[in-house]
Amino acid sequence: MRNLLILLAAVTLSACASLQVQTTPQWDSRFGADVRATLAQQILYPAAGSNSDPAAGVDGRSARAAYERYLKNAGEPAAQAPVLNGGAK
Repeated sequence: MRNLLILLAAVTLSACASLQVQTTPQWDSRFGADVRATLAQQILYPAAGSNSDPAAGVDGRSARAAYERYLKNAGEPAAQAPVLNGGAK
């Protein structure tokens, strides 16, 4: 019985090892893209770190209202997702 379990485990592991996931070529093609983009941005505007002018965005009153809505709705449970397959299981 013990030999049967060992054989079953070996067959299972060899089956898992034979499944090769082909993700590395996709990862390798994009390797370093973020670093290159950041370097290009630093070359375009090297004084960006010393810019004291804040970014234009939402005014304070609207930002506070959005944050308060977020806090109020954070404790509520999410609505149930609609059934797309007619309820078949």
